[in-house]
Amino acid sequence: MNTNQPLISINIPVFKCEKYILRCLESVKNQTYKNLEIILVNDCTPDNSIAIINDFVKKNPDLKINIYEHVKNSGLSVVRNTGIKASEGKYIYFLDSDDEITHNCIELLVSNALKTDAQITIAQNRWINTFDHTTKDFGFPTTAGKKYYNDRLEIFSIYSDGGFPSSSWNKLIKKDFITANEIYFVPGLFAQDELWFFHLLLKTESLSIIDDITYLYYLHGESVIFNRTKKNFENFLTILEYFTKAFHDEQNIRLKKLIKKKIILFKEMVLIMQWKAIKDKDYLETNISRMQKLTTLNTADYLGSDFSVSIKKKNFFQNISANLAAKLFIWRFER
Repeated sequence: MNTNQPLISINIPVFKCEKYILRCLESVKNQTYKNLEIILVNDCTPDNSIAIINDFVKKNPDLKINIYEHVKNSGLSVVRNTGIKASEGKYIYFLDSDDEITHNCIELLVSNALKTDAQITIAQNRWINTFDHTTKDFGFPTTAGKKYYNDRLEIFSIYSDGGFPSSSWNKLIKKDFITANEIYFVPGLFAQDELWFFHLLLKTESLSIIDDITYLYYLHGESVIFNRTKKNFENFLTILEYFTKAFHDEQNIRLKKLIKKKIILFKEMVLIMQWKAIKDKDYLETNISRMQKLTTLNTADYLGSDFSVSIKKKNFFQNISANLAAKLFIWRFER
């Protein structure tokens, strides 16, 4: 095999995707890069998705397609883990079944990955809004200032500031980096990508970025972004508990401070999303109270220069009386 053409494992989950799966598969079929395997994991989908997939497989015998069947519905985290373990490629690429990729997506990512030898290569995305038929480039933006990083602390610092999108998709990742560090998805979480990417970047020592838009993310009525409930926000609290555990387990002092900053910013993001989705003051107050039991700034942090004034303010408002914090948050948000 040509060493400049490593096998790429494209992981696609299958669950209630009969409206979209053919479009997704056609976008993989049309790749200019050909050394691919398609890993499809059926999480007991109740619709016609598998019939559509089987028909696609029959019509495309030259494609390397492997279908894995779960014996019970286990959720996206377990689907992703099944796909990782089944992948034989040097690199793994996650693609959601209701989205698609540009024809040169994998070629562009592989070219950069081979040039830089980065553990993770990130490309850009385009939102396609099916409601009003508009598009938005860089819907989940990569705002990092450089195109290549080879320092673990710098990478995590950029991440803690929101410089990289935390989605698992549209990233080319070395499989042995994932498996050697046992970075798998935590079962039972709705926002599983956020926690997985956090764990991934705690270990990442090299990361590269390309400016090309390679992923088309479709916004539709079934998109998670439009269907957040209290169950989703309970999951966010669970993720914060994992962040806090990582903070306590981490030995590197500089990295501990970066994790602390990430926790404070993530709390703020969760509260904003919660209030947008569920305007329930009592529930907001309850979650602020729960967040106060997790990692916060201490007196030394306030007196030192490791945290910005903005971070210190956010932490202060998150940790006053929960009732007052909720009132002030609503006032700041609604004004």
